[in-house]
Amino acid sequence: MKRLAHLVILLLAFQVGASQTKYSSNSRNAIKSYEKARSLLDLNEFEQAGSELIAAIKQDGEFIEAHLLLADVYRVTFNYLKAKENYKQAFKINPNFAPERYYYFAESELKTGDYEQALNHYKLYKSQGNPSIERIVLADKYIKDCEFAIEALKNPVPFKPENLGPNVNTAEQEYLATITTDENTLIFTRQINRNEDFYRSYKNGDSWTKATYLSNNINTPSYNEGAQCLSPDGQFLFFTGCNRPDGLGRCDIYVSQKEGEGWSKPVNLGFPINTKGWESQPSLSADGKTLYFVSDRRGGFGSYDIWKSDIDEEGKWAMPVNLGPNINTPYDEQSPFIHPDNQTLYFSSNGWVGLGNKDLFISRLDTAGNWGLPKNLGYPINTYGEESGLTINASGTKAYFSSDNFNGYGGFDIYSFPLPENIRPVAVNYVKGVVFDAETKVRLGALVDISDLQDEKTLHISYSDRIDGTFLTTLSTGKEYSINVSKDGYLFYSENFSIEKNQIGKPIIIEVPLQKIAIGKKVVLKNIFFDSNKFDLKPASKTELQKLIEFLKENPKTEIEISGHTDDIGNDQSNLILSQNRSKAVYNYLISNGINSKRLTYKGYGESTPMADNNTEEGRANNRRTEFTITSIGK
Repeated sequence: MKRLAHLVILLLAFQVGASQTKYSSNSRNAIKSYEKARSLLDLNEFEQAGSELIAAIKQDGEFIEAHLLLADVYRVTFNYLKAKENYKQAFKINPNFAPERYYYFAESELKTGDYEQALNHYKLYKSQGNPSIERIVLADKYIKDCEFAIEALKNPVPFKPENLGPNVNTAEQEYLATITTDENTLIFTRQINRNEDFYRSYKNGDSWTKATYLSNNINTPSYNEGAQCLSPDGQFLFFTGCNRPDGLGRCDIYVSQKEGEGWSKPVNLGFPINTKGWESQPSLSADGKTLYFVSDRRGGFGSYDIWKSDIDEEGKWAMPVNLGPNINTPYDEQSPFIHPDNQTLYFSSNGWVGLGNKDLFISRLDTAGNWGLPKNLGYPINTYGEESGLTINASGTKAYFSSDNFNGYGGFDIYSFPLPENIRPVAVNYVKGVVFDAETKVRLGALVDISDLQDEKTLHISYSDRIDGTFLTTLSTGKEYSINVSKDGYLFYSENFSIEKNQIGKPIIIEVPLQKIAIGKKVVLKNIFFDSNKFDLKPASKTELQKLIEFLKENPKTEIEISGHTDDIGNDQSNLILSQNRSKAVYNYLISNGINSKRLTYKGYGESTPMADNNTEEGRANNRRTEFTITSIGK
């Protein structure tokens, strides 16, 4: 519909000379074909009108009006190469015949990469075409595009696109690729007979498996599904659905949750994300708390703007906020991609200075929370064509995109390329794990809570897949983290780990065996911390202690013993006293936070019950621990 409206508006250009009765041609047959073409254009019959104009030019090659009108037909049907050639022929016959048409001549040159000539003709139009103020503003914008493009072509950036191969790409159209953080799963849109559906492929060594239909729960035969994003853990698919029965407007954003190899029925995100207008192209932040998307709702800067909305603890989306004038322009901004670093945004725009159509840009968030002015990704990543739909991997080294410019398998194909250093995001790593029953090995859906050990800030809360028990989340490098996994009827699991600054592409892999609540079962509290030879709880212990309090409140009849343990370094008696004092510190903390003392006991075991060899530092570190053991589960 948008394309048709665009053509109807541009048909106004054909009215130039509508009342003209004298033409540059004296050929009756040529004039007859020309006037027939104009009548056909009133009916939007572009192809037939073009044929009549070609006939008119064959009858009189010097018929300027026919050349100009044929150029207009090609231009509004997006055949800019032929449009450019016919404008050129018209102005070769008489360069002063219709100077206002230099604007369209320049447009056709700009959109075919003929920047030097486009620059000249935009300037010529401004000096001779009697432009309106609005057209002067547009011409000035395109002049800047031409000047930028001329310099960009002189300074190309590294760009080596690689087709993802025949298991992903076909003779059909493949585009809008999204990828999980571990780069093992690719979901993309494939268009067959004008119907858009999602397909999925898995990484297999250096190649991809044969793409398969994603899900009957998501794909439909009657509606188009597209413009999607995956949550970084691959558990949620946000996508665009248009004209669906449960829609609020023309296009809405939906979400579906992964269930093993399948997907749940999608849910419309509802108001305030969706409105009566057009919402599309979602991109979710790594922590799952912010959704970026495109909308034409009121309050924006242009036709299509990029907006964001935050989700609260109750799962409700806040009223969307426009990203502001450092991102959005009076033109169109689309296809946002927020990198897992949560501070680098890639998007497409025809408003910022570029190479003539929609280009790809990067903007970085500063320490004050403001987006920096966008930077064009450069040529040949950007060309005179339309570039959009960029996805970047977690390490920031590789980009995925779609194009029909590289003689692939047919139409649009999906490609990857190494991202140049200067337009890379901040590299992040990820933790990946699986939750299972410690005895039966059955995979479990459980709550996964990951926090920053230093500032106690919760970074990630989600559930492992209830079918296969897997979870995954991205994390910044150079930090220490705690992880807590819990499920009703089970003891919780805790662990801590660090990701070094140079630890890129080497994820943390964790197996999480959960024990059912039973007398005698114990949990090592790996995120309880003391200074050496001291028993004062360090602040970083608070998150773990709160988890223990929650567990005791959720299981009100459960009683536990808190035990302290040391390595074998030092005096036996001193170690026994130290372990006793440490277990008592935890005991006192629990009582001060509302846990009945009758449910608690504490004891120090010193070095008497090691769980590892004391001959290594790693073993001694494991022996220095605080545990709790179930002593009663009540009735």
